[in-house]
Amino acid sequence: MTEPTLILKPGREKSALLQHPWIFSGAVATVSGDPQNGQTVQVLSSKKEPLGYAAWSAHSSIAARFWNWDIANPIDENYLEKRIMNAWKARTDLHNNPDTTAYRIIHAESDDFPGLIVDRYNDWLVVQILSSGAEYWKDTIVTLLKKVTGIDKIYERSDVEVRSLEGLPERVGSLSGGVPQDLITIHENGLLYRVDIVHGHKTGFYLDQRNNRTRIKTLAKGKRILNCFCYTGGFTLSAAAGGAIEITSVDSSAEVLLLGEQNMKLNGLATPNEWVEGDVFQILRKYRDQAQQFDMIVLDPPKFAPTAAQVEHAARGYKDINLLAFKLLVPGGLLMTYSCSGGVSSDLFRKIVAGAALDAGVHAVVLERLSQGEDHPVALNFPEGEYLKGLVVRKEEI
Repeated sequence: MTEPTLILKPGREKSALLQHPWIFSGAVATVSGDPQNGQTVQVLSSKKEPLGYAAWSAHSSIAARFWNWDIANPIDENYLEKRIMNAWKARTDLHNNPDTTAYRIIHAESDDFPGLIVDRYNDWLVVQILSSGAEYWKDTIVTLLKKVTGIDKIYERSDVEVRSLEGLPERVGSLSGGVPQDLITIHENGLLYRVDIVHGHKTGFYLDQRNNRTRIKTLAKGKRILNCFCYTGGFTLSAAAGGAIEITSVDSSAEVLLLGEQNMKLNGLATPNEWVEGDVFQILRKYRDQAQQFDMIVLDPPKFAPTAAQVEHAARGYKDINLLAFKLLVPGGLLMTYSCSGGVSSDLFRKIVAGAALDAGVHAVVLERLSQGEDHPVALNFPEGEYLKGLVVRKEEI
């Protein structure tokens, strides 16, 4: 069957030739063949030269997302199976030990699977479908995931607002194997975590912070630590395992704090730990007014700027919490601060943190730059895939 065709406007081929996976609607001259939402289209230059295959989106400003740039490789079940096999092999090669039983298998465009996320939690897969193309092939993808991985329990967590931009409704539920009847216990670098893939954030857990949780374990010994936006205690457990003497963990959800406390007990960690329910901004101001001090502070907030249009508002939020953190740190104290907002670049985030230090009246230095784990790879042709930015900053003694 001949695919519908998408022809680019003159002079708008550069991005495609550089193999960036997105084609914006303003670059499209014509679309022929009346493609369905998510259907594969053959992409042609303005001179009708073939450039590759992409998934058509009838609703999004990203009009098409490239599957590949090889006209000899049409998008069918065989092609998708090869891509899933490649991703599966890459991840199992990285995580071939029993100490880590949860990791990302498919990281969307960085694995040539536009808009598809697949995470593994022991003997469950959690799928998140963010684009029309992945939605169009959903049934085939589920069948192939079971075939390639041997895992037949698959749950969908496509309950994200970005789907509305693709003309898709939010959706959750079983794709295969029913619904988990209990929380799933995963292993990560010597620690155990109970994960709720049905109701938890993202697909259940922040898998992208695995390496950074390991890093705090090496920095925490003897320190009094404040962990903000703590969720179910990922950094809290790692800090406790690393020898922290006292930890205060703050989140707005009583449910996740309870699970964090259960995770501490599951690992037999006895570090004094206070679980505080409340708005982090308000709690930080309260601690400032009380003149509290901490040896180390972790700031891992939710996504303040999902899109570039929200960057200005997000920058104010990031600056506020970092400024307050600098005021709460002892001289010589460490700040681990993160942004997972795709609209905030690494350079902008560093400038925001620098501005916060200046306004707080402190001198600070960057010791390390941190990012997402290796199971969340960044394709060189898709720098947008590097969404998690982190800094380890020391407040200098004056």
